Amino acid sequence: MSLELTQILAYMTALAIAAVIPGPGMTALVARSVNTGTGAGFVMLLGLILGDLTYLSFAVFGLAILAASFSLLFVLVKWGALCYLCYLAYCFWTAEHQNLDSQIQPKRKDYISAAISGYTITLGNPKTIAFYMALLPVVIDLELVNMKTWALVLVPSTMLVLGVIGAVFILAAMAVRQALSSKKAQTLLHRGAATTMLGAAGSMLLRET
Repeated sequence: MSLELTQILAYMTALAIAAVIPGPGMTALVARSVNTGTGAGFVMLLGLILGDLTYLSFAVFGLAILAASFSLLFVLVKWGALCYLCYLAYCFWTAEHQNLDSQIQPKRKDYISAAISGYTITLGNPKTIAFYMALLPVVIDLELVNMKTWALVLVPSTMLVLGVIGAVFILAAMAVRQALSSKKAQTLLHRGAATTMLGAAGSMLLRET
């Protein structure tokens, strides 16, 4: 047996709704796109998608059970993600006003930072964890998922949904980029992103206590 089309569509719909709801991932994506441009934004989006695919794989292949066998390593990874979220919050909160009209080209380190940020934010995002570990088994019968279904159906579906929604957020951010050129607007954007990062870190910390 294999997954029915209704289950696949239900998964894509649920994932789309979860992605559209503002969270640390899309908030950081908008801020990164505004500050660094579309290139860094799409690189960060790739990191976000990779993080989702990681949790999808955990859910599908029962790697959560394997992770329990290496609980210390898993805890270290989660605490590392939490600390990085706090670091990102600090960076956003203390970010200086930038002249968005300038044509400064992002450097290689900006793209690397964008990718790492996207992946780490997803790993530390309580909403993502809850979706794949709690909601996914309700939407899809995971017993029907094999390697072929995962590779040819779930992975492409996840990349398609998140890619389209992420691209919309990036393009929307660029469309209002000029409106965010003032110091006040950028301060609100940065501090909103910082607050979102701290909220995600706080939620993650509560799950550990």
